[in-house]
Amino acid sequence: MKTNRAVRTPGGMSVRLDVRALTVVLLLLLAALAASVVLIGTGDFPIPAADVLRALAGNGDAGQEFIINELRLPRVLVALLVGASLGLGGALFQAISRNPLGSPDILGLGQGAAAGALIVIVLMSGSASQVTVGALLGGLATGIAIYLLAWKQGVHGYRLVLVGIGVSAILTALNGYLLTRSDLTDAARAVVWMTGSLSGRDWDQVWPLLALCAVLVPLVLTRARDLRMMEMGDDVSYALGVRVERVRMLLLVAAVLLTATATAAAGPISFVALIAPQVARRLTRSPGPNLLPSLCMGATLLVTADWVSQRVFGADQLPVGVVTGVLGGVYLLWLLVAERRAGRI
Repeated sequence: MKTNRAVRTPGGMSVRLDVRALTVVLLLLLAALAASVVLIGTGDFPIPAADVLRALAGNGDAGQEFIINELRLPRVLVALLVGASLGLGGALFQAISRNPLGSPDILGLGQGAAAGALIVIVLMSGSASQVTVGALLGGLATGIAIYLLAWKQGVHGYRLVLVGIGVSAILTALNGYLLTRSDLTDAARAVVWMTGSLSGRDWDQVWPLLALCAVLVPLVLTRARDLRMMEMGDDVSYALGVRVERVRMLLLVAAVLLTATATAAAGPISFVALIAPQVARRLTRSPGPNLLPSLCMGATLLVTADWVSQRVFGADQLPVGVVTGVLGGVYLLWLLVAERRAGRI
């Protein structure tokens, strides 16, 4: 069976279509939507999936529509958008750094956002909206600092990862210091945020994420071809007409914005940005960055993890960041065993 087919458009252009990758994307979208419907029906007042679909279509009773549209739907949409942003951001970082460990978790963007949030919580006793702004600014400032420190006649993947690890260590120490400066109430609030949670998310978190994804996702996907060429090396990319540094800077800015905004909305949820691109690549068996499959995988992973956190442990009793941390740890252990059996380590 051929996995790649050439499709000719009415304008005379020929487009290569990866059938397996497209199938994986469609299946992941279906899985994310199914998990979302189940998650919306999960809680202290269970709602069957059929009633959820009727209420979403505007045909449910008033009580169900209030619970779904005002209380549960925003949380599910935040989970989908945060997961998609982290999956896409992780795929961009890994492709640019040409390193499977080149994810926001390792590079310190999550710690940077946490530092911004902690400064607002501990030093300013800020509100929830101010904490969100602080996290966003902290993530953006960390991304800029990593880029500038890694710059030396361009930004190369190996140097980017090393600088990111160093910045992450510094920010981890800073966050620990800020926690020791806070009182018990602020420390408890900060720890919950730093774990990563979707509890209490509403439409105020949905709209900024949706607007950002609407702008950045099409922009990033149109650069997928350039990114695929850049994986062959800068010299080859220049020879093929790719403006390497310009594209790299554009995609790094997009990845930082996606990651920082997702972290500001839900806290530094671990491992989604790291494992979503790798699982997507294993499913598609396709070379290249796999941007769209990674996006869909991130959304599916996070909404499923949120369902697990509510269904298994009770509503809001376990932050979703704990579940993703466990899943990520299990995946890394499995990957280590598989690589060892294959004789690569």
